This record gives sequence, C-alpha cells and structure tokens, in this order.
Amino acid sequence: MPIKRPTDGQIQDVALSLGIHLSSEEAKAYNELLQGNFDAYDIVDSMPDNVPQVTYPRTPGYQPQGDENKYGAWYIKTTIRGASSGKLQGKSVVIKDNVCVAGVPMMNGASTLEGYMPNVDATVVTRLLDAGATIVGKSVCEYYCFSGGSHTSATGPVHNPHRIGYSAGGSSSGSAALVAAGEVDMAIGGDQGGSIRMPASYCGIYGMKPTHGLVPYTGIMPIELTIDHTGPMTGNVTDNALMLEVLAGPDGLDPRQHAGRDAQPYSELMKQGVKGLKIGIVTEGFDWPQSLATSDLKVRAAIERFKALGATVEDVSIPYHRLGPAIWLPIAAEGATQQMMKDNGHGFNWKGLYVTSMIDFHAGWKQRADELSDTLKLTMVLGQYFIEHYRGHYYAKAQNQSRKLREAYDDAFAKYDLLVMPTLPLTATPLPKTGAPVQEIVSRAFEMLPNTCPFDVTGHPAMSVPCGLVDGLPVGMMLIGKHYDEATIYRAAFDFEQSGDWKDI
Repeated sequence: MPIKRPTDGQIQDVALSLGIHLSSEEAKAYNELLQGNFDAYDIVDSMPDNVPQVTYPRTPGYQPQGDENKYGAWYIKTTIRGASSGKLQGKSVVIKDNVCVAGVPMMNGASTLEGYMPNVDATVVTRLLDAGATIVGKSVCEYYCFSGGSHTSATGPVHNPHRIGYSAGGSSSGSAALVAAGEVDMAIGGDQGGSIRMPASYCGIYGMKPTHGLVPYTGIMPIELTIDHTGPMTGNVTDNALMLEVLAGPDGLDPRQHAGRDAQPYSELMKQGVKGLKIGIVTEGFDWPQSLATSDLKVRAAIERFKALGATVEDVSIPYHRLGPAIWLPIAAEGATQQMMKDNGHGFNWKGLYVTSMIDFHAGWKQRADELSDTLKLTMVLGQYFIEHYRGHYYAKAQNQSRKLREAYDDAFAKYDLLVMPTLPLTATPLPKTGAPVQEIVSRAFEMLPNTCPFDVTGHPAMSVPCGLVDGLPVGMMLIGKHYDEATIYRAAFDFEQSGDWKDI
C-alpha cells in the first residue's frame, strides 16, 4: 500500500527531533519538496521482498509441557526432515530460538517477541537440512540472549540435567540442556560473550564458537554484528566436527564472510592427534576473584593428558587477557543497545540479508519495555548512558583496543599451536528463586564470562571441552586456536576425548 504522507506538523516534529527548527512556511516547503521521495518509497513498497525461498515442508509444532519438557529446555517441538542423504543423515538437531525457522514460532526468550513467525530459514537451518539432518524443534534461550545463566527466559528457567535447580548456563541454555540430557544429538547455539561455551561448560558437552564470520549469521537475530557468532553444540567431538563441516563457508548473504573461507574436513583432520603440538596454558585464565579453586585444579589435571599424548605444554602469560572483559563491555552494551534494541535488531550499514518481518515485529518492544529482563534493562541503561553522554566514544575506543587484544593472542600463537584455560571460573550455580533480589539475578547472569568474552571480541575460534566433575557438576576446559584453525582445536579435543572418560579426571 502507498506510503502514508506526513502533514506539515509531522514534518516539523521530525525535524525538531533532530534539533532542526522549521517555521510553518519552511515545513510546508519541505513537505512539497519531499513528495517525489515518497513516490520512490512507494515503488520500493510495491516490490516483493528479496529473501531466500523455503524448501522443506514443516508444521508450526507445539510447546511441550510437563514430563515432556522436564528441564524447561524445549520451546517448540516439531519435525522438519531434511534431504534423504548427507553427512548428518539420521541426526536430530534442535535450533536455538534466536534462529529463524520459517513457519515455526520464535520468541528469542522474550515476551515482547512472542507470537512472531519467521518467513525465512536461517542459512544454518537450510544447510543442516541439506545435509540430511532432522530438525526436531526450537530450544529455549535467554531473554534476547542477555544472560550467561539460565534463569531469564520469559518461558521460565532451564535446569541443568546434572542437577535440577541448578543453572544450565546461557544464553544457549536449552540447546546445552537438551544435548546433555541425550534428547537430541546436536544443537545450534549462539555466542556473543560466551553463550555457546558457557552452557557447554555447565552442562558437560562440546561447544564450538568458530572464527568470527566462518559460519554465516544470516537469518539469526543479531545482537552486535562485530561479536555475533553461531556454531555447533554436541555430545561428542565427531558430531561437532561434522556439524561445522556442514555449517561453515560463505553463503553470499553475510558480508562478514569477505575472506571467503570454506569449511575443511574437520572430522578427518582431527584424527592426526596432538603429538608434536605446542600448547600454551594461559596463566591469566586462572584465579579470577570468582574462581572455584577445585574447578581450576580439574582443568590443570586435564591439561596433563595432553603431555601424555605427546604435546608440548607450558605456561604462557598474556596480561592483556585480563583486560578482555573491560574491552568487551562497551562493545556489547552500547552496540547491543543501539543495534538490537533501538534499531530493532538489524540496524543500518549492513549489506547482508535483512529479515524485515523480524524488524517490524520486534519494534513493538518499545511500548512494552518494562517487560524486558533485568539483565537486558540494566545493560540498556548502561549502554544508553554512554551513548548519550559520551557520543559512543568508548564503544569506538573499545573497538580500537580490540585489535590490541587480538595482537596479544596472536603474539602467543607465533609460538603455540593452541592456547588453553578454564572455560569458566566456576561450575553451575543454583538458579535464583522466584522473587530473588535483582543483585542475585544479575550476578548469576554475568559472573562466569571473563574467559569467554574476549574471544568474541577478537574472533578467535574457541571450544569448551568437558574435563571432569566437581561435586557432580561438569567443568569445562577451553581450547583456543588461530583464526580459521578450528581443525587444530578438533585435533586436541578428539585426542583428549579418546584418551579416557572426561568424568574420571
């Protein structure tokens, strides 16, 4: 339908919102001059949207209740069968609910997005189906993915399969819980501050955050384009490697993939073992103020296995690692406030696919902002304060510093093939009770991310590998590789996995 033309008064109001004062005569003149521009918008409005076609049949599915959803990890159950053959034939996959699956409800953990029905499949969804996988539903995620704990989704908390009442980690909370519980073979996760690796660590599964841009983010609700990652979460290394083989590579719709790096045969390359590799233990990854000493010791013990397998392992100091969380914060807080919220998800200055249906639906949050989670509201207040009072200066400075942070790790990679440290400083914590003070809600959402978030800023690939139990709760060891060297991470992870049951460490 034709674009609604503004009145002269509306022209004055819009101008005033930009600090421009127009007289009635000037507003009338402006409105007359703009008519030809509105005609151009009418032409664009009449065009069909240029989005990928949906090819595999599906139904909207249903929301499972009771014993069918005992961990609170399912948002939707459905069945979408992929190709009759392929690398993932016979594998069941659940999709994090910030990922578009056409014709299947999506709420991204948020009450303000509930009722949205995407009209496109994300590239990762199409690639999984093309590889023969069966998508069995959508997994619960945290409220717009803004929590490292599993207690902020509008659908309720996600419980850790290792202990009911404890966090499954976030924001890919449901994905991790369903894999850990053995209800699915594979899951898609997302990672902007550690949201693949944190729940993988808490739940005792394998979670890979690939190199920034290796896997297309097309059709996934963005948070902040420079730190948005998506990747595989699985119960074993082989499935993880096979999944990344399917997911990785340019799709022509995500301009972050300018390097054009294709997938590698990770599931074959990983069989080379770690003998001869040099692995650096990043000392700054241990002994954070919130670190659990017994968890750090489990990681140290796990690292000893690499020595027995023939790798050279030694400590390395990277002081800049301790500055990583501070560098990450302005990018995540100001960037997400501006792009994901104020700009309705996709923002501007992006040459990739825009999911216009999502933009339109998500815009409704502005009339319902009080419903947002405390973790998101607090982050938005922080981000908006610095945008208003400091003009985005600290976002810009943090992005400049991100190159120094990347250089600090790359300097270490000049000597080492891999870096290793604890994924998280602690094991899963109790879920906050209903009515818990906001201090506890926020603490449980962000206390675990100091080791994971720096690599979202630098884009290095990083994988959480389960490496023992403390009081029955899993511990994660994080392997970090050079850019686009996921193959070496898989070599170490696979050799470690084959060397013995991780629960026995």
